[in-house]
Amino acid sequence: MTFGRKVTWILALLWCVMWTPAMAQTKSEVELVVLGNVQDGGSPHIGCVRPCCRNLFLRPRTERRVVSLGVMHWGQGSSVMFEATPDLPSQWAYLQEKSSGKQPSVIFLTHAHMGHYSGLMHLGREALGARGVRVAAMPRMAEFLKTNGPWSQLVDLGNIELIPLEDDVPQLALEGTVVVTPLLVPHRDEFSETVGYRIVGPNHSALFVPDIDKWTTWHRSLTEELARVDFAFVDATFFDAAEVNHRDMSEIPHPFVVETMEALDGLPVTEKAKVHFIHMNHTNPLLDPESGASQTVEKRGFHVAREGMTFGL
Repeated sequence: MTFGRKVTWILALLWCVMWTPAMAQTKSEVELVVLGNVQDGGSPHIGCVRPCCRNLFLRPRTERRVVSLGVMHWGQGSSVMFEATPDLPSQWAYLQEKSSGKQPSVIFLTHAHMGHYSGLMHLGREALGARGVRVAAMPRMAEFLKTNGPWSQLVDLGNIELIPLEDDVPQLALEGTVVVTPLLVPHRDEFSETVGYRIVGPNHSALFVPDIDKWTTWHRSLTEELARVDFAFVDATFFDAAEVNHRDMSEIPHPFVVETMEALDGLPVTEKAKVHFIHMNHTNPLLDPESGASQTVEKRGFHVAREGMTFGL
């Protein structure tokens, strides 16, 4: 290589470095990671004989885990997680490996539906035999765990320690570097109340609402909540009505993805880009990144949360 070509190559390299986005150059000290994006029943789904499941029973895909988020503090080597899913062992292992072998310091629960708390079973004497894992829960959720087996055994044996939460009252996590605030949302509350979470880090913040009946029944404004955060992970259980024409939607109310996009369509591009759809049913075409539905979501300025995505907080 001639001297002139060397100089040109070095200048080009420096130009690339200068114009690389800051987020790509430096790793955020606190990061949120998507540990799962599937609805409670998982994918493939029990009893499902549709092509969306049949092929996965034959050739399982490891990235189809039930909805969960983790927040990691790289400097402390610590983490917290949101939801205790049926896939807790692998999600726990991911955070533990990224946190120098330390177990997550707190598990924040949203409600008492299968995919959001049943993973606690892995903390009992039949599995991990954990000691004092802190589980943050709202009053009805905590009472449900204390008074119903087998969950009550986790409390009685000290496998878990329940941390009380209150609606709209901030809770400190990760040595005070992250503030987590539960927000009550309307949902099928057979055994507990349901909450979403506002998660505020040193530099950025996120909204996590994996389950809600309809945005119009929430006492809060979705657009106002979006304005308060940098990222939003919101209920995308079903893409549209055609997807679930075999079910009575009054039994399983959720905002369709097409409804959410329509409601937010008038927002600036920067606001729409905050939205990451999560908690997809096994029938939801958004689970396939190559589907027409996934492409439509991206073209309209929104995003789909994919397992392994990270966001600086």
